[in-house]
Amino acid sequence: MKLIIPMAGRGSRLRPHTLTTPKPLISIAGKPIVARLINDVAKLINEPIEEMVFIVGSPLFFGKDVINKLEKIAKSHNSKARIYRQLNPLGTGHAIMCAEESLKGKALVIYPDTLIRANESFDKNADVVIWTKQVDNPEAYGVVKLNANEEIIDLIEKPSDFVSDFAVIGIYYFKEIAHLKEQLKIVIKNNTMHSGEFQINDGLLGMMENGSLFKVGKISAWLDCGNVNSTISSNKEMLNFLLEDKEGLISDNINLINSKVIEPCYISSNVVIANSTIGPYVSINSDSKISNVVISNSIVGENTILSNAKIKNSMIGNNCKYDGQHTEINIGDFSELT
Repeated sequence: MKLIIPMAGRGSRLRPHTLTTPKPLISIAGKPIVARLINDVAKLINEPIEEMVFIVGSPLFFGKDVINKLEKIAKSHNSKARIYRQLNPLGTGHAIMCAEESLKGKALVIYPDTLIRANESFDKNADVVIWTKQVDNPEAYGVVKLNANEEIIDLIEKPSDFVSDFAVIGIYYFKEIAHLKEQLKIVIKNNTMHSGEFQINDGLLGMMENGSLFKVGKISAWLDCGNVNSTISSNKEMLNFLLEDKEGLISDNINLINSKVIEPCYISSNVVIANSTIGPYVSINSDSKISNVVISNSIVGENTILSNAKIKNSMIGNNCKYDGQHTEINIGDFSELT
């Protein structure tokens, strides 16, 4: 099995945090989004991952440090990282075709801007499986149309009339991904574009026309990390899941001085907390220092110093300093606010 992971976008809706860090490497409950998603997908497929194919953007933003982190993630699953670059933002179909050399055999395509919880197996004998989640407002999403046998027979983007409430979440299984490659070649050759981009859906629809069997994969939770508010909310939900899983969330290597932690919280190593109340639903990354602070429902980056504050519903980047009166803040890496 291969994982194909397009991640060349700049994550503009999550700025200022993505000005210095690619969105898939933003930390949720102590791990990068892409690492958490891969962990859950690995449990879902329950077989070795021979190759992780990362499609990244320009080396000016996706440099050696980013590549090293991706290689480390692959190695943690006894897999090999393969790096391709999408230098022009020409859509999801174009991104996948940037990895053309790796498009053969069984594969999952996963877009690392969401997190999932999946408890059900899927039909590996289907040609394609598309994971979906039932939503209250399907007109805001791309949805699948099903026949009486619950096979996917069409894909509709943001339907004005009701088709179904099963929204596509950005995870796809291919029994043979070379079939998608051949259809995307046709899409690009015919210059079939939408809003100036080549889309994966056109390749999928070509496979449907050729008789490929499409099934639905189901998940129990779909956590969006599209903007700051949804990322904070997803951090909260993920902490709840990890508490249920009895995953260790607080490092043994922290210095807790006259302070209390209200679970669930994630606290990484070398964090110093003095005269403060932490939680619930707070993630604090390594080497940060917190003093005289009350904080809840927030994310704090690495090597950040917080002092004399009451904070909630906030996202604070890496290498920041904050000592102020605002109760809800959103500051990116290397910021100082007093």
